[in-house]
Amino acid sequence: SIAILLYLARKFKTPDHWYPSDLQKRARVDEYLSWQHVNIRGKGSKLFLMKVLLPLLTGQPLPPEKLESVTEELNVVLKQFEEKFLQDKPFIAGSEVSLADLVALVELMQPVGAGYNLFEERPKLAEWRRRVEEAVGKQLFQEAHEGILNVKNL
Repeated sequence: SIAILLYLARKFKTPDHWYPSDLQKRARVDEYLSWQHVNIRGKGSKLFLMKVLLPLLTGQPLPPEKLESVTEELNVVLKQFEEKFLQDKPFIAGSEVSLADLVALVELMQPVGAGYNLFEERPKLAEWRRRVEEAVGKQLFQEAHEGILNVKNL
């Protein structure tokens, strides 16, 4: 949860870029962390639920028109994310990776795990993903997402 991430960042005095002491940068991180619950998390999780979990539970695929509607909802918030939060910066809070970037990318991996490559036609988003993965470590990132990226094997 976001509360736990913030607690851990404070308790263990993580490097400043994760949760910046600079008030303007911290405000950008906080703004994203507050926004993402009903936007990126809400729409990404909904796509994952509709495309993977419901068919798994019911044995029936989701009607294409329902899936199209859910995908469009996610596309709207992805556009907002790019325009409002990424703008022309390397990361959400500026030039360094933060908890906001980590949370954002982790949430976006759910739709990717469901088979929706949301980075494919979004070069700005794809480049941001590459930077976040490099900042975290590509191998660690892949290990952390192994389960969600192989969920179709259920």
